Amino acid sequence: MKAGIAGLLGAIALFTAGYIVRWWTLERARGRSGPVPPTPADAWVVGRTPRFSDALTGFIANFFDTLGIGSFAPTTAYFKLRARMPDEQIPGTLVCGHVLPTVTQGLIFIATVAVDLTTLISMVLAAVLGALLGAPLVARLSRRAIQFGMGGALMCAAVLFLASNMHWMPGGGEALGVSGATLVFAVTVNLVLGALMMLGVGLYAPCLVLLSLLGMSPLAAFPVMMGSCGLLMPIGAAGFVRSGRYNMGAALGLALGGIPGVLVAAYIVKSLPLAWLRWLVLIVVLYAAVQMLRSGLQRSGQQLPAGEAPTP
Repeated sequence: MKAGIAGLLGAIALFTAGYIVRWWTLERARGRSGPVPPTPADAWVVGRTPRFSDALTGFIANFFDTLGIGSFAPTTAYFKLRARMPDEQIPGTLVCGHVLPTVTQGLIFIATVAVDLTTLISMVLAAVLGALLGAPLVARLSRRAIQFGMGGALMCAAVLFLASNMHWMPGGGEALGVSGATLVFAVTVNLVLGALMMLGVGLYAPCLVLLSLLGMSPLAAFPVMMGSCGLLMPIGAAGFVRSGRYNMGAALGLALGGIPGVLVAAYIVKSLPLAWLRWLVLIVVLYAAVQMLRSGLQRSGQQLPAGEAPTP
């Protein structure tokens, strides 16, 4: 048991280290070959540094993510409402930016919360496979397809927030894992959730609902959902970095602010009365979903290239 947990933690750490090196290498090469002059030596970062608001968003989103709110839907809503970037860059920015905070969550909860090892590893690997299948597809989607996809994802998130606020969510059981046909079903669903994460659909809430419906303890679900994201996100994010279809400054800001947010939530605050905040998030997410779908319905004369903002 301990060897399996150590192996999973080691794999997450290894893939994360590889992702960081790959991210730095690709962006440095891209900056030097792009319009930014190659001298001085650090000129490649000009124009791609994070804003303070990006780091603050990362801190807040991952603080509440660690406490069970979720980070993808609130971050998407913020980016959409502030027009921080073109809509087609939002999925990649979410995945790339929340990698390191999510890995931090995964390492903490896998190491400290008891869960059945077979359930944990099989569901984590299924999510990774889903991400590998989903990332290349999302990187090639048109702006309109992403707008409809993310609008639908935000609507689903709003439904889950509403269900949580109204106490319609399953309370769960006491089991630390599942087996047999139930495990096969859970693995299949987590594979789909891993693929959907590449479109900006958060895995936490649906995975928690799934495992609670299957009789698992909600606490035992935390290592599963955080471990799934902690391993799949470095792998999926590499595809977005390679394609360049994300906002580097915003992603870096989310990462820099997100890690302290996780640590404060996990080790200092630990729990808060979040009911009022869930209602606020529900309202904001619903509004952002409507705006995203409206953007998708607006027909323009021609398809804009990836990364190009529409003309006012």
